[in-house]
Amino acid sequence: MGASRDPLEAVLVAVPVVVLACGVAAALMRRLGQTAVVGEILVGILLGPSLLGWIWPAGSRWLLPGEVLPYLGVLGNLGLLVFMFLIGLEFDPRLLRRRGRAVVVVSQASVWIPLGLGSLLALAMYGDLAPEGVGRAEFVLFVAVAMSVTAFPVLARILKDQGLYGTPVGALAMACAAVADVVAWCLLALVVALAQPRGSGGAGGGGAGWGIAGMGVLAAVFLAGMWWGVRPLLAWAVKRWASEGEPGAGMVVGLCSGLCLSAYATNAMGVHALFGAFVFGAVVPRTEGVEAAAERMRAFAVPVLLPLFFVGSGLRTDVGLLGGGAAWLWAAAVLAVAVAGKWGGGAGAALLAGQPVRDAVTLGALMNCRGVTELVVLNVGLGLGVIGPELFTALVLMALVTTAVTGPVVRALWGRARERAAAAPAGLRR
Repeated sequence: MGASRDPLEAVLVAVPVVVLACGVAAALMRRLGQTAVVGEILVGILLGPSLLGWIWPAGSRWLLPGEVLPYLGVLGNLGLLVFMFLIGLEFDPRLLRRRGRAVVVVSQASVWIPLGLGSLLALAMYGDLAPEGVGRAEFVLFVAVAMSVTAFPVLARILKDQGLYGTPVGALAMACAAVADVVAWCLLALVVALAQPRGSGGAGGGGAGWGIAGMGVLAAVFLAGMWWGVRPLLAWAVKRWASEGEPGAGMVVGLCSGLCLSAYATNAMGVHALFGAFVFGAVVPRTEGVEAAAERMRAFAVPVLLPLFFVGSGLRTDVGLLGGGAAWLWAAAVLAVAVAGKWGGGAGAALLAGQPVRDAVTLGALMNCRGVTELVVLNVGLGLGVIGPELFTALVLMALVTTAVTGPVVRALWGRARERAAAAPAGLRR
């Protein structure tokens, strides 16, 4: 049955099952006060070897056979590219200019403190959890980067759900998360450059160094070209489209083509394709026509394609690999270091920057949210062979826990305050 099964038939069964399961889980999580990403990550884990593959291996192989996984992976990554484009489209660079000192202090502390703590933890884990043949430098740097990630899109969704998106603490959190994620993506690109020569048989040492320098130059040229070349061209094209009436499907086709070509360019130069999709979204002008086209893309990609990415991550997550006591101790250490570095580092830096205590604790909790961005980073590391399935599972569980606690913490800190503000006379409201 499994060997001769048509891949198209398997895709036609797997896609609706995954999409419906993620939709139900997302709705349930919202009723419980959680963000939808938590439910989607959980579904991915439960459909993998952690539950379905454990209690019903034959059913798991029929639903998600090995030959269908590459197809689901491609569809899921297309959804992820659209998702990153939409994040870039929503990114407001003005946030970086309005709160200069606090943004610099909090964002850099929430990157470099977890980076340092993660490096120390990775050095301790290297002998037990590093895959055979992986160099110490790339393993340590990757684990450190995984500890320093913040989920910019999930953070925005939580702020909107809690009514904090337009508040001072919300704007500061968005700006800090944007800066922190740019730094994290640059460091991830460094990991990719270190790991690829080893995996492709290229030169190490000096060769890797030249590769990193060349990649940096290409990335700088790409950014400059997108900002000073593509951005004005897009503004002219969008304005002309708008003057000719309803852009309709043409705008969607143009945006999809642009984000794919941008993703291809960054992927070809050694930086992850997601970076190109994000940059393209950031340079696209925000007009009514663009917003309407983006909503049409979101309406399909986010509920249909993106869940396939979570399932791909879930199929690589096997809680059974943490069966031994030592493995669970490492998983607990990963969670403790992640929380101490991001939440503690972000909150402490916010206090030093002059933020009130409640704002500082809120900023730390928000910066500790990892969500889909962490899964992207972890899948890159697993694909490169820098980490193995055991550590991948521990890091996925860390991402799930840190994402799940963010909403309740923010709600506990700000729920009653918003109620009091709403009930107060207009002149006394903040």
